[in-house]
Amino acid sequence: MQGILDFSMIGILSRLSGVLAENKIGIFVVSTFNTDYILVKEENFERALSVLSSAGYDIV
Repeated sequence: MQGILDFSMIGILSRLSGVLAENKIGIFVVSTFNTDYILVKEENFERALSVLSSAGYDIV
């Protein structure tokens, strides 16, 4: 998902970080008023995209 997240949407960050943690991919999260950013190390980027895609998340 990309863009502003509504405050009624809960658990998104928890689910995404859980999928990445299960696959031993460390993250750094920056949360703002409008959205959250999940940062991964450059060497884990492609694997993180693949893992999230395999978990059913649309990657844009």
